[in-house]
Amino acid sequence: MKVRLLSIGKDRSGLYEPAVQEYASRLAHYTRFELIELPEAGGKKGKAGDAKATEAKAILARRKPQDLLVALDERGKLLDSVELSRYVGRARDGAKDLLLIIGGDEGLDERVRQSADLVLSLSKMTLPHRLARVVLVEQLYRAFTLLKGEPYHK
Repeated sequence: MKVRLLSIGKDRSGLYEPAVQEYASRLAHYTRFELIELPEAGGKKGKAGDAKATEAKAILARRKPQDLLVALDERGKLLDSVELSRYVGRARDGAKDLLLIIGGDEGLDERVRQSADLVLSLSKMTLPHRLARVVLVEQLYRAFTLLKGEPYHK
């Protein structure tokens, strides 16, 4: 199984990247994990829809036939850690890969949401995109430890 996290934009602050890399290295014990950063489309004022459409095209071009696409969106489904691990387990058992998407500052284009196998929300609260990346990678690590019956999840 391969897990790819596709994120629009880079962490310019440097605050979150060390945590992402820590959990990415832990994930390597369970699955092939790849973080893909796509550039922001850079829409100008009044052109946010154009930027989202450009980003959607780049995102959907990365989808492979064996991928389950999971789009992160504040309006998505809330899962607890055990439910997420079950979703990951079903993907693994079905010989599917996961392509997880975190959109840019303007969110995701509706085409990405409609193409998704799962639209997932990490919280009812608004999170900075870079923090959402950390939370998601940690939850993926937690999911794999749950699937293996390891004691990380208490």
